[in-house]
Amino acid sequence: MAPERPRGADAKELAVEAPVASRSVATSAPPKAGSGQLYAALDLGTNSCRMLIAQPRGSQFQVVDSFSKTVQLGAGLEASGRLSRASMGRTIQALRICQKKIEQHGVGRFRLVATEACRRARNGKEFMRQVRRETGLNVEVITAEEEARLAVISCAPLVSARTEQLLIVDIGGGSTELVWIDISSVAPEDRSRAIMRLHRGFAAQPEGGARVVDWISVPLGVATLKDQFQDVEDDGARFALMSWFFEENLSSFSPYNAAQPRDGFQIIGTSGTVTTVAASHLGLRRYDRTKVDGLQMTSDQIDLVIRDYLSLGPEGRRTDPRIGRDRHTLIMSGAAILQALMRIWPTDRLSVADRGLREGLLYAQMSADGVLDDGPYL
Repeated sequence: MAPERPRGADAKELAVEAPVASRSVATSAPPKAGSGQLYAALDLGTNSCRMLIAQPRGSQFQVVDSFSKTVQLGAGLEASGRLSRASMGRTIQALRICQKKIEQHGVGRFRLVATEACRRARNGKEFMRQVRRETGLNVEVITAEEEARLAVISCAPLVSARTEQLLIVDIGGGSTELVWIDISSVAPEDRSRAIMRLHRGFAAQPEGGARVVDWISVPLGVATLKDQFQDVEDDGARFALMSWFFEENLSSFSPYNAAQPRDGFQIIGTSGTVTTVAASHLGLRRYDRTKVDGLQMTSDQIDLVIRDYLSLGPEGRRTDPRIGRDRHTLIMSGAAILQALMRIWPTDRLSVADRGLREGLLYAQMSADGVLDDGPYL
Protein backbone atom coordinates (compact mmCIF):
# COMPACT_ATOMS: atom_id res chain seq x y z
CA MET A 1 0.00 0.00 0.00
CA ALA A 2 1.15 3.52 -0.72
CA PRO A 3 1.58 6.09 2.05
CA GLU A 4 -1.64 7.94 2.84
CA ARG A 5 -2.31 11.66 3.18
CA PRO A 6 -5.18 14.04 2.41
CA ARG A 7 -5.32 15.62 -1.03
CA GLY A 8 -7.01 18.80 -2.21
CA ALA A 9 -10.46 19.78 -1.04
CA ASP A 10 -11.16 16.40 0.53
CA ALA A 11 -8.64 17.11 3.27
CA LYS A 12 -10.38 20.34 4.24
CA GLU A 13 -13.66 18.60 4.86
CA LEU A 14 -12.32 16.12 7.41
CA ALA A 15 -13.91 16.64 10.79
CA VAL A 16 -13.24 15.31 14.26
CA GLU A 17 -15.43 12.33 14.98
CA ALA A 18 -17.58 12.53 18.08
CA PRO A 19 -16.77 10.00 20.80
CA VAL A 20 -18.51 6.68 20.18
CA ALA A 21 -19.52 4.57 23.16
CA SER A 22 -20.12 0.83 23.32
CA ARG A 23 -23.69 -0.27 23.83
CA SER A 24 -22.53 -2.81 26.38
CA VAL A 25 -22.32 -0.07 29.00
CA ALA A 26 -24.98 2.59 29.36
CA THR A 27 -23.62 6.10 28.90
CA SER A 28 -24.82 9.10 30.79
CA ALA A 29 -25.12 12.68 29.66
CA PRO A 30 -21.84 14.63 29.60
CA PRO A 31 -20.81 15.08 33.24
CA LYS A 32 -20.31 18.35 35.02
CA ALA A 33 -16.79 19.48 35.83
CA GLY A 34 -15.52 17.79 38.98
CA SER A 35 -18.12 15.02 38.82
CA GLY A 36 -15.44 12.33 39.08
CA GLN A 37 -16.82 10.30 36.17
CA LEU A 38 -14.40 7.77 34.73
CA TYR A 39 -13.34 7.66 31.09
CA ALA A 40 -11.73 4.85 29.12
CA ALA A 41 -9.73 4.77 25.90
CA LEU A 42 -8.68 1.62 24.06
CA ASP A 43 -6.16 1.36 21.22
CA LEU A 44 -6.24 -1.90 19.28
CA GLY A 45 -3.15 -1.87 17.12
CA THR A 46 -1.38 -4.29 14.83
CA ASN A 47 0.70 -5.71 17.67
CA SER A 48 -0.89 -4.66 20.97
CA CYS A 49 -4.21 -4.06 22.71
CA ARG A 50 -3.95 -1.27 25.28
CA MET A 51 -6.45 0.57 27.44
CA LEU A 52 -6.44 3.37 29.99
CA ILE A 53 -9.17 4.23 32.48
CA ALA A 54 -8.81 7.73 33.90
CA GLN A 55 -10.51 10.49 35.83
CA PRO A 56 -10.34 14.24 35.07
CA ARG A 57 -8.01 16.13 37.43
CA GLY A 58 -7.70 19.86 36.83
CA SER A 59 -6.46 20.39 33.29
CA GLN A 60 -5.09 16.82 33.08
CA PHE A 61 -6.28 13.36 34.07
CA GLN A 62 -5.31 10.71 36.60
CA VAL A 63 -4.99 7.09 35.47
CA VAL A 64 -7.12 4.74 37.56
CA ASP A 65 -6.42 1.46 35.75
CA SER A 66 -4.60 0.26 32.64
CA PHE A 67 -4.24 -2.80 30.47
CA SER A 68 -1.68 -3.82 27.87
CA LYS A 69 -1.33 -7.11 26.03
CA THR A 70 0.68 -8.15 22.99
CA VAL A 71 -1.91 -9.82 20.73
CA GLN A 72 -0.11 -9.76 17.35
CA LEU A 73 -3.38 -9.07 15.54
CA GLY A 74 -1.48 -8.37 12.32
CA ALA A 75 0.55 -11.59 12.34
CA GLY A 76 0.59 -12.94 8.77
CA LEU A 77 -1.39 -9.97 7.42
CA GLU A 78 1.40 -8.87 5.09
CA ALA A 79 1.35 -12.19 3.26
CA SER A 80 -2.35 -13.10 3.32
CA GLY A 81 -4.15 -9.76 3.47
CA ARG A 82 -6.36 -11.19 6.22
CA LEU A 83 -6.44 -11.40 10.00
CA SER A 84 -5.77 -14.98 11.04
CA ARG A 85 -8.10 -17.01 13.21
CA ALA A 86 -5.41 -17.37 15.89
CA SER A 87 -4.65 -13.64 16.06
CA MET A 88 -8.35 -12.78 16.23
CA GLY A 89 -8.80 -15.30 19.04
CA ARG A 90 -5.95 -13.75 21.07
CA THR A 91 -7.37 -10.30 20.52
CA ILE A 92 -10.89 -11.23 21.60
CA GLN A 93 -9.49 -12.73 24.81
CA ALA A 94 -7.74 -9.43 25.55
CA LEU A 95 -10.85 -7.43 24.72
CA ARG A 96 -12.90 -9.52 27.13
CA ILE A 97 -10.54 -8.44 29.90
CA CYS A 98 -10.99 -4.81 28.86
CA GLN A 99 -14.76 -5.19 28.84
CA LYS A 100 -14.69 -6.59 32.39
CA LYS A 101 -12.52 -3.69 33.57
CA ILE A 102 -14.92 -1.17 32.03
CA GLU A 103 -17.85 -2.77 33.84
CA GLN A 104 -16.01 -3.27 37.15
CA HIS A 105 -15.03 0.40 37.31
CA GLY A 106 -18.43 1.60 36.20
CA VAL A 107 -16.91 3.61 33.36
CA GLY A 108 -19.50 5.96 31.90
CA ARG A 109 -17.71 7.41 28.86
CA PHE A 110 -15.30 5.61 26.59
CA ARG A 111 -14.03 5.27 23.06
CA LEU A 112 -12.49 2.12 21.61
CA VAL A 113 -10.55 2.29 18.35
CA ALA A 114 -8.63 0.03 15.99
CA THR A 115 -5.95 1.12 13.55
CA GLU A 116 -3.83 -0.14 10.65
CA ALA A 117 -4.33 -3.92 10.85
CA CYS A 118 -8.10 -3.58 10.77
CA ARG A 119 -7.93 -0.84 8.11
CA ARG A 120 -5.93 -3.09 5.77
CA ALA A 121 -7.35 -6.55 6.41
CA ARG A 122 -9.95 -7.80 3.95
CA ASN A 123 -11.83 -9.30 6.89
CA GLY A 124 -11.36 -6.28 9.17
CA LYS A 125 -15.03 -5.26 9.18
CA GLU A 126 -16.11 -8.85 9.71
CA PHE A 127 -13.77 -9.05 12.71
CA MET A 128 -15.25 -5.88 14.22
CA ARG A 129 -18.70 -7.50 14.00
CA GLN A 130 -17.32 -10.62 15.69
CA VAL A 131 -15.85 -8.49 18.49
CA ARG A 132 -19.24 -6.90 19.01
CA ARG A 133 -21.01 -10.28 19.17
CA GLU A 134 -18.51 -11.94 21.52
CA THR A 135 -17.57 -9.07 23.86
CA GLY A 136 -20.35 -6.49 23.50
CA LEU A 137 -17.73 -3.86 22.70
CA ASN A 138 -18.14 -1.49 19.77
CA VAL A 139 -14.61 -0.98 18.42
CA GLU A 140 -14.42 1.49 15.54
CA VAL A 141 -11.74 1.51 12.86
CA ILE A 142 -10.39 5.06 12.63
CA THR A 143 -8.76 6.75 9.65
CA ALA A 144 -5.03 7.28 9.36
CA GLU A 145 -5.59 11.03 9.72
CA GLU A 146 -7.40 10.67 13.02
CA GLU A 147 -4.71 8.30 14.26
CA ALA A 148 -2.09 10.93 13.46
CA ARG A 149 -4.19 13.68 15.04
CA LEU A 150 -4.61 11.76 18.31
CA ALA A 151 -0.87 11.12 18.52
CA VAL A 152 -0.21 14.83 17.95
CA ILE A 153 -2.46 16.13 20.70
CA SER A 154 -1.17 13.57 23.21
CA CYS A 155 2.38 14.89 22.68
CA ALA A 156 1.48 18.59 23.00
CA PRO A 157 2.68 18.94 26.63
CA LEU A 158 6.21 18.00 25.49
CA VAL A 159 6.48 20.81 22.91
CA SER A 160 9.21 23.26 23.89
CA ALA A 161 8.47 26.98 24.00
CA ARG A 162 11.56 27.39 21.76
CA THR A 163 10.18 25.09 19.05
CA GLU A 164 9.17 26.66 15.74
CA GLN A 165 9.16 23.56 13.50
CA LEU A 166 7.85 20.31 14.97
CA LEU A 167 7.90 16.74 13.67
CA ILE A 168 5.79 14.23 15.59
CA VAL A 169 6.44 10.58 14.80
CA ASP A 170 4.21 7.71 15.92
CA ILE A 171 5.78 4.31 15.13
CA GLY A 172 3.05 1.72 15.35
CA GLY A 173 2.87 -1.97 14.63
CA GLY A 174 1.35 -1.64 11.17
CA SER A 175 2.02 1.96 10.17
CA THR A 176 4.06 5.04 11.03
CA GLU A 177 2.46 8.48 11.15
CA LEU A 178 4.54 11.63 10.65
CA VAL A 179 3.13 15.12 11.12
CA TRP A 180 5.14 18.28 10.33
CA ILE A 181 3.81 21.37 12.12
CA ASP A 182 4.86 25.00 11.80
CA ILE A 183 4.29 26.95 15.03
CA SER A 184 6.65 29.82 14.29
CA SER A 185 3.77 32.34 14.21
CA VAL A 186 2.45 31.23 17.62
CA ALA A 187 3.55 33.00 20.80
CA PRO A 188 6.07 30.78 22.66
CA GLU A 189 3.89 30.50 25.75
CA ASP A 190 0.93 29.28 23.66
CA ARG A 191 2.68 26.72 21.44
CA SER A 192 1.71 23.63 23.41
CA ARG A 193 -1.91 24.76 23.55
CA ALA A 194 -1.89 25.52 19.80
CA ILE A 195 -0.86 21.92 19.15
CA MET A 196 -3.77 20.72 21.29
CA ARG A 197 -6.19 22.69 19.13
CA LEU A 198 -5.31 20.45 16.17
CA HIS A 199 -7.92 18.03 17.49
CA ARG A 200 -10.34 20.03 15.31
CA GLY A 201 -8.58 18.80 12.18
CA PHE A 202 -5.32 19.41 10.35
CA ALA A 203 -6.87 21.70 7.73
CA ALA A 204 -9.20 23.89 9.81
CA GLN A 205 -6.88 26.02 11.90
CA PRO A 206 -7.22 29.78 12.57
CA GLU A 207 -4.71 32.24 11.20
CA GLY A 208 -1.78 32.60 13.53
CA GLY A 209 -2.24 29.09 14.97
CA ALA A 210 -0.37 25.86 14.49
CA ARG A 211 -0.15 24.98 10.79
CA VAL A 212 0.23 21.41 9.55
CA VAL A 213 2.72 21.68 6.68
CA ASP A 214 2.24 18.04 5.71
CA TRP A 215 1.45 14.66 7.18
CA ILE A 216 1.83 11.10 5.99
CA SER A 217 0.86 7.62 7.09
CA VAL A 218 3.41 5.08 5.90
CA PRO A 219 2.02 1.52 5.94
CA LEU A 220 5.21 0.26 7.58
CA GLY A 221 5.38 -0.25 11.34
CA VAL A 222 7.49 -2.53 13.50
CA ALA A 223 5.50 -5.64 12.54
CA THR A 224 4.86 -4.95 8.85
CA LEU A 225 8.43 -3.79 8.17
CA LYS A 226 9.84 -6.88 9.87
CA ASP A 227 7.62 -9.09 7.72
CA GLN A 228 8.96 -7.44 4.53
CA PHE A 229 12.51 -8.67 5.24
CA GLN A 230 12.08 -11.81 7.32
CA ASP A 231 13.72 -13.87 4.57
CA VAL A 232 17.05 -11.98 5.01
CA GLU A 233 19.18 -14.13 7.29
CA ASP A 234 22.02 -11.74 8.14
CA ASP A 235 21.01 -9.56 11.09
CA GLY A 236 23.01 -6.47 10.08
CA ALA A 237 22.00 -6.66 6.42
CA ARG A 238 18.35 -7.01 7.37
CA PHE A 239 18.56 -3.93 9.58
CA ALA A 240 20.23 -1.84 6.86
CA LEU A 241 17.65 -2.92 4.26
CA MET A 242 14.75 -2.08 6.58
CA SER A 243 16.12 1.41 7.28
CA TRP A 244 16.71 2.08 3.57
CA PHE A 245 13.27 0.78 2.58
CA PHE A 246 11.50 2.93 5.15
CA GLU A 247 13.35 6.04 3.95
CA GLU A 248 12.33 5.26 0.36
CA ASN A 249 8.69 5.39 1.46
CA LEU A 250 9.12 8.96 2.70
CA SER A 251 10.02 10.43 -0.69
CA SER A 252 6.57 12.01 -1.17
CA PHE A 253 6.56 13.66 2.26
CA SER A 254 7.21 17.30 1.35
CA PRO A 255 9.45 18.21 4.32
CA TYR A 256 11.69 15.26 3.42
CA ASN A 257 13.41 17.35 0.73
CA ALA A 258 13.11 20.71 2.48
CA ALA A 259 16.16 22.36 3.98
CA GLN A 260 15.33 23.20 7.59
CA PRO A 261 17.56 24.96 10.12
CA ARG A 262 18.55 23.13 13.29
CA ASP A 263 17.49 26.00 15.54
CA GLY A 264 13.88 25.78 16.62
CA PHE A 265 13.39 22.24 15.28
CA GLN A 266 12.06 19.45 17.50
CA ILE A 267 11.27 15.79 16.89
CA ILE A 268 8.95 14.02 19.33
CA GLY A 269 8.78 10.25 19.04
CA THR A 270 5.97 8.21 20.52
CA SER A 271 6.03 4.42 20.36
CA GLY A 272 7.19 1.31 22.15
CA THR A 273 10.36 1.46 20.06
CA VAL A 274 11.24 4.95 21.22
CA THR A 275 10.53 4.24 24.89
CA THR A 276 12.45 0.95 24.75
CA VAL A 277 15.50 2.67 23.24
CA ALA A 278 15.24 5.33 25.94
CA ALA A 279 15.00 2.71 28.70
CA SER A 280 18.03 0.91 27.26
CA HIS A 281 19.96 4.18 27.17
CA LEU A 282 19.15 4.73 30.84
CA GLY A 283 20.04 1.13 31.69
CA LEU A 284 16.63 0.44 33.21
CA ARG A 285 16.13 -3.24 34.01
CA ARG A 286 12.59 -2.41 35.12
CA TYR A 287 10.70 0.13 33.03
CA ASP A 288 9.93 3.46 34.73
CA ARG A 289 7.65 5.81 32.83
CA THR A 290 8.55 8.79 35.02
CA LYS A 291 12.18 8.53 33.86
CA VAL A 292 11.38 7.96 30.18
CA ASP A 293 8.49 10.29 29.31
CA GLY A 294 9.93 13.69 28.35
CA LEU A 295 13.53 12.45 28.15
CA GLN A 296 15.71 13.99 25.45
CA MET A 297 18.18 11.74 23.65
CA THR A 298 20.91 12.79 21.25
CA SER A 299 21.33 11.05 17.91
CA ASP A 300 24.71 9.72 19.14
CA GLN A 301 23.02 8.16 22.18
CA ILE A 302 20.36 6.57 19.98
CA ASP A 303 23.00 5.20 17.58
CA LEU A 304 24.96 3.76 20.52
CA VAL A 305 21.89 1.86 21.75
CA ILE A 306 21.12 0.56 18.26
CA ARG A 307 24.73 -0.60 17.76
CA ASP A 308 24.45 -2.39 21.09
CA TYR A 309 21.27 -4.13 19.90
CA LEU A 310 23.03 -5.25 16.72
CA SER A 311 26.02 -6.57 18.65
CA LEU A 312 23.71 -8.63 20.88
CA GLY A 313 22.20 -10.48 17.95
CA PRO A 314 18.74 -12.09 17.98
CA GLU A 315 19.44 -14.37 20.94
CA GLY A 316 21.05 -11.62 23.02
CA ARG A 317 18.11 -9.31 22.38
CA ARG A 318 15.68 -12.05 23.40
CA THR A 319 17.24 -12.31 26.86
CA ASP A 320 18.05 -8.62 27.40
CA PRO A 321 15.81 -7.37 30.27
CA ARG A 322 15.91 -3.81 28.93
CA ILE A 323 14.10 -4.92 25.77
CA GLY A 324 11.68 -7.48 27.15
CA ARG A 325 10.40 -10.71 25.65
CA ASP A 326 7.34 -9.05 24.13
CA ARG A 327 9.42 -6.66 22.02
CA HIS A 328 12.68 -8.44 21.17
CA THR A 329 11.49 -9.63 17.73
CA LEU A 330 10.28 -6.14 16.77
CA ILE A 331 12.91 -3.84 18.22
CA MET A 332 15.23 -3.89 15.19
CA SER A 333 12.53 -2.96 12.68
CA GLY A 334 11.51 -0.11 14.98
CA ALA A 335 15.14 0.90 15.41
CA ALA A 336 15.56 0.93 11.62
CA ILE A 337 12.66 3.39 11.33
CA LEU A 338 14.04 5.53 14.13
CA GLN A 339 17.55 5.63 12.71
CA ALA A 340 16.23 6.61 9.27
CA LEU A 341 14.28 9.51 10.78
CA MET A 342 17.24 10.79 12.77
CA ARG A 343 19.46 10.53 9.70
CA ILE A 344 17.10 12.51 7.48
CA TRP A 345 16.15 15.55 9.53
CA PRO A 346 18.31 18.38 10.84
CA THR A 347 18.38 17.74 14.54
CA ASP A 348 20.59 15.86 16.91
CA ARG A 349 17.94 15.38 19.60
CA LEU A 350 14.75 13.40 20.03
CA SER A 351 12.12 14.03 22.70
CA VAL A 352 10.70 10.76 24.04
CA ALA A 353 6.95 10.50 24.63
CA ASP A 354 5.43 7.64 26.59
CA ARG A 355 1.96 8.57 25.39
CA GLY A 356 -0.13 8.13 22.27
CA LEU A 357 -3.60 7.33 20.99
CA ARG A 358 -5.09 6.45 24.36
CA GLU A 359 -4.06 9.76 25.89
CA GLY A 360 -5.31 11.62 22.84
CA LEU A 361 -8.66 9.84 23.07
CA LEU A 362 -9.00 10.72 26.75
CA TYR A 363 -8.17 14.39 26.17
CA ALA A 364 -10.67 14.56 23.30
CA GLN A 365 -13.52 13.00 25.31
CA MET A 366 -12.91 15.08 28.42
CA SER A 367 -12.59 18.26 26.40
CA ALA A 368 -15.86 17.54 24.58
CA ASP A 369 -17.55 17.13 27.97
CA GLY A 370 -15.99 20.31 29.41
CA VAL A 371 -14.59 18.56 32.49
CA LEU A 372 -11.00 19.85 32.20
CA ASP A 373 -10.19 23.03 34.12
CA ASP A 374 -8.82 25.64 31.72
CA GLY A 375 -8.91 22.84 29.17
CA PRO A 376 -6.09 22.51 26.66
CA TYR A 377 -8.43 22.88 23.69
CA LEU A 378 -9.77 26.32 24.66
